[in-house]
Amino acid sequence: MTTAPSADTQASAPHPADSHDLIRVHGARENNLDDIAVEIPKRRLTVFTGVSGSGKSSLVFSTIAAESQRMINETYSAFLQGFMPNLARPDVDVLDGLTPAIIVDQERMGANARSTVGTATDANALLRVLFSRIGDPHIGSPNAFSFNVASVQASGMMKQNDGRAEKVTYSRTGGMCPHCEGRGSISGFDVAALYDDSLSLGEGALTVPGYSMDGWQGRLLRGVGLDLDKPIRDFSEKELHDLLYKEPTKIKVEGVNLTYEGLIPKIRTSMLSKDRDAMQPHIRRFVDRAVTFTDCPECGGTRLSEAARSSLIDGVSIADACAMQISDLAAWVRGLSDPGDASRARSGDGHPRAAVAPLLGTLAHTLDSFVEIGLGYLSLDRPSGTLSGGEAQRTKLIRHLGSSLTDVTYVFDEPTIGLHPNDIRRMNDLLLRLRDKGNTVLVVEHEPQTIAIADHVVDLGPRAGTGGGTVCFEGTVEGLRGSDTLTGRHLDDRARLKETVRSPTGKLEIRGASAHNLQSVDTDIPLGVLCVITGVAGSGKSSLVHGSVPEDAGAVSVDQAAIRGSRRSNPATYTGLLDPIRKAFAKAHGVKPALFSANSEGACPTCNGAGVIYTDLAMMASVASPCEECDGRRFQAEVLEYRLGGKDISEVLAMPVAQAHAFFAGGQADRGGRAGEAAGAKVPAAAKILQRMEDVGLGYLTLGQPLTTLSGGERQRLKLATHMADTGGVYILDEPTTGLHLADVEQLLGLLDRLVDSGKSVIVVEHHEAVMAHADWIVDLGPGAGHDGGRIVFEGTPADLVAARSTRTGEHLAAYVGG
Repeated sequence: MTTAPSADTQASAPHPADSHDLIRVHGARENNLDDIAVEIPKRRLTVFTGVSGSGKSSLVFSTIAAESQRMINETYSAFLQGFMPNLARPDVDVLDGLTPAIIVDQERMGANARSTVGTATDANALLRVLFSRIGDPHIGSPNAFSFNVASVQASGMMKQNDGRAEKVTYSRTGGMCPHCEGRGSISGFDVAALYDDSLSLGEGALTVPGYSMDGWQGRLLRGVGLDLDKPIRDFSEKELHDLLYKEPTKIKVEGVNLTYEGLIPKIRTSMLSKDRDAMQPHIRRFVDRAVTFTDCPECGGTRLSEAARSSLIDGVSIADACAMQISDLAAWVRGLSDPGDASRARSGDGHPRAAVAPLLGTLAHTLDSFVEIGLGYLSLDRPSGTLSGGEAQRTKLIRHLGSSLTDVTYVFDEPTIGLHPNDIRRMNDLLLRLRDKGNTVLVVEHEPQTIAIADHVVDLGPRAGTGGGTVCFEGTVEGLRGSDTLTGRHLDDRARLKETVRSPTGKLEIRGASAHNLQSVDTDIPLGVLCVITGVAGSGKSSLVHGSVPEDAGAVSVDQAAIRGSRRSNPATYTGLLDPIRKAFAKAHGVKPALFSANSEGACPTCNGAGVIYTDLAMMASVASPCEECDGRRFQAEVLEYRLGGKDISEVLAMPVAQAHAFFAGGQADRGGRAGEAAGAKVPAAAKILQRMEDVGLGYLTLGQPLTTLSGGERQRLKLATHMADTGGVYILDEPTTGLHLADVEQLLGLLDRLVDSGKSVIVVEHHEAVMAHADWIVDLGPGAGHDGGRIVFEGTPADLVAARSTRTGEHLAAYVGG
């Protein structure tokens, strides 16, 4: 007689679905990845480490996450795919076991003037619904509280089926302030900055970029009746009005119908319609000089109409709520749902507030998530374009904290950026919470505190650029610590306090600083030393150094703003390096420098200097293939016949910075000095720029690498290399360790020392304990964030801060140095 298998025996047999517990990557060659293979456990927290440029982002973002998103897009119809971003397949042989990927990166939120922290999350939408339900007086739907919706009213005749016409009226109540159109500010013009009134238009009186009297602009001005030979100060009132303020008017010039409008309306439509950060540098300089922005007098900067501001809940308008610090707003919302408060039991029109209890619960959870993630100091009306990369990344994380999704892949790019050591623990808890819900969490990170919580570690290297792209270690954190990789050797690095500190040579006086949350701060920042400004996120550090340092201090500021550039922009064009290189080529051969620019006369005519041909496949993803004419080198064949030091211009742009530095310093193109290598060419101007790029740790970048492929840390250090040529005596650096590997921090400290020893004053906003320990002077702000911060809680040397342990920073620094 046969016996049926027991339930336990059946349960112990592995289910086929349980075998898919790994993400397998084989033959990955994206960017600098060297045909690598790696297996990543699912439903675990995996941290990817390695020096900057070693290939971490290429593996995690450009390969795993990119393929996941591409495959999801392919599940849609070809019609819908036509409206989605075109994603190319990563260069990899095998990639399986993928789950849907959610990318939480450092890319700043769209800097649209209408985008705020509230609109970028669900918080503002929930608030609008809340006020439309229980606000007193009731003024309309949620649209009535939106500063992006204008009030409109229209009427017309509509023909019925029976042929009769009937008058129909349509109206929509929006919350937009009609005066500033929901922007919160209005622009004014300094007309003296638009022209030189001692000159005539023909003599070049206009100082507005793009205005020349040689082309159609001059003909337009003549066509409207202006005398181009008369000095502007002699213009009549009507002539000056026509020049500056005339509304768009149709005129005929030389038989051609054209539209003329005055300078100011033209500037509003052509320049001020763009966000400031999206402007070209010369346009931005003109706008900063000629245009002033002030709060709208109608709405007081709230962006909202009078009706939207009149509807109140317990005496608070939606504008008041959005202006509150989020931690305070969360407490106010919780108070609305307090069942024990009889005075709050009903709304203004008598409806019970219990009806909005689910809404209040969801809103409170969203606001509490801000506080939990360390962003409770923000307000919902904060423009999203003003958030730092770290703040933007954590804001994106808000919507995922309460998500019911499981078994998805979350991909983070250095989530601890901008976080004080006191806040890193909270971020680690959030990462672990996402993992414990059954998700795969992939984190690119340098911070030892976050590496320590990993279930699995993948260390790439051993170096950057062409010297990296291989897997040096896979395993546990303890295994990494015992390995001989660069990361393993530096994982437990601890900086020591300096035995002696420099003496200041002067002081930078700041009195009554009250920008943002600063509470009338008075301090003297010492000059001639390395001064570190620290404190928890939101305590007022950036407000102190960027908003309060006197303009006459001659400070050179390197902030966290992103570099704007197209895929044609590269380190050579951004730093100005290409100019001396082109001139050296031109001088050596007696030709024009423009021949050696892929954006000018020397460009390959087939690909227009792009190096690749983009084939549009209609609703399918476009394909980029190397140009067959120039073989991806971007230049005409005859241009590549000109050589300098044995190399043509395309070979020069393919060099890493370190190799190019040796080449243009007059030495071997390869520092090993192998026989047969190009001897190099002495171009001191180029060598000087390349030396600065090496000093900031970018020796591995190739000169022609598109800026769009650089990480956030690489872009910031490239900016630092550019600013090192400036003549300012005071350098202000905003978290320069962003994206730096543990081994590279020591090189940065050496650079800061060289700047100070050369007579510069260096002020650094920083959280990294190694930089704090290396400082000559520390200014610690706090004790908390937002209105709980904005005060100086310590000033003195790092040794005094460690000895006192009177602040959060002091406690963490003492633990770091073992004091």
